Amino acid sequence: MKIAMIGTGYVGLVSGVCFSDFGHDVVCVDKMPEKIAMLERGEVPIYEPGLDALMARNVEAGRLSFTTDLAAAVDGADAVFIAVGTPTRRGDGHADLTYVMAAAEEVARALTGYAVIVTKSTVPVGTNRRVKQTVAKANPQAEFDVASNPEFLREGAAIEDFMKPDRVVVGVQSERAQEVMADIYRPLFLREFPIVYTDLESAEMIKYAANAFLATKISFINEIAGLCERVGADVKEVARGMGLDGRIGNKFLHAGPGYGGSCFPKDTSALARIGQEHAVPQTIVETVIRVNECVKARMIDKLREMCGDSFNGRTVAVLGVTFKPNTDDMRDAPALTIVPALVGGGAKVRVVDPQGRREGEALLPGVVWCDDPYKAAHKADLLVILTEWNEFRALDLKKLARKMAAPRMADLRNIYSARDARRAGFEAYEGVGR
Repeated sequence: MKIAMIGTGYVGLVSGVCFSDFGHDVVCVDKMPEKIAMLERGEVPIYEPGLDALMARNVEAGRLSFTTDLAAAVDGADAVFIAVGTPTRRGDGHADLTYVMAAAEEVARALTGYAVIVTKSTVPVGTNRRVKQTVAKANPQAEFDVASNPEFLREGAAIEDFMKPDRVVVGVQSERAQEVMADIYRPLFLREFPIVYTDLESAEMIKYAANAFLATKISFINEIAGLCERVGADVKEVARGMGLDGRIGNKFLHAGPGYGGSCFPKDTSALARIGQEHAVPQTIVETVIRVNECVKARMIDKLREMCGDSFNGRTVAVLGVTFKPNTDDMRDAPALTIVPALVGGGAKVRVVDPQGRREGEALLPGVVWCDDPYKAAHKADLLVILTEWNEFRALDLKKLARKMAAPRMADLRNIYSARDARRAGFEAYEGVGR
């Protein structure tokens, strides 16, 4: 199959590379010449473990290429995937569909034969029908179908998720479109991974509902963590006891400083807005959003208390600023709320992150970037663990404590235990919900 992938952001690039590894002929399109030039040099503009090697292999095999020429990429394509950004629209919380509709119009003008136009971007219910109307208006002679194929990729494990998915969701309106999508995903079908075919609206809703449910689990355990701190319970034990119930499961029950990233904040906001527009308020989702903001504020209060009720004049070492490990993504990371509060309160902040500096330098002004935790901890008054990178899971706690002016640890990911920290020489240790 010949596939055109419009957009080389996180979703578009990972999907395009993985489709080419299935054996399809894939052309990835982007309007930014410098980005295409970078990809053609074999450089990956995002950090995703294993993506560079997989991309190089398929480029060498002749199945994967990059271009700024959308018309050339669409010409003769069996399927055209739209994988452009849908950021939160300023002012109302809805998903901004400007880029999706602009791409649909451009694709319409470039069509030379039948193709399935597939929306890979996360879009509100009804968007695929709007795409169909937009394409038909821009090119009344076009022969096409539309399909909804939302992505469910976890940053840091995207290739594994694409190659071994829990399920693939495909919303279609015709048998012909379903046949094309079946051919595209045949390698997964042959390995018996579930492929769910449904209508357009259901496919669009599945994506939002799934992400909102996962965000709900995170906010739920974070609220429970706050209660655990007051009553003397340990949220890790509580989460373990809950997670062993097969109806609940243990995933996304890890207390911390709140969710972030490219999906949960944006998608919960959009789903809440969709509910408001249709007079069916999503009260649980709206509460989840509020709880997540309150959790970040609670973390700031925790840190301030550990600094003697004032950040002014304190030196704070922060380990990890990306929203999760194994990514360079800073979008809506808790660090973007917590670190500015430290700096704004008068603290001298040193930051360590294996991949976060490229984006973080612009997003976190006023901090000092260090290469390793021990340098960051030198004469510090507080050590804060914000992201659970593997590099931070086996630190020499005794060495860290010796280097600090006041050995205090705020472990906002519950990597260590209070007992281990105190044995290593930390005078104070605070986790989340413990």
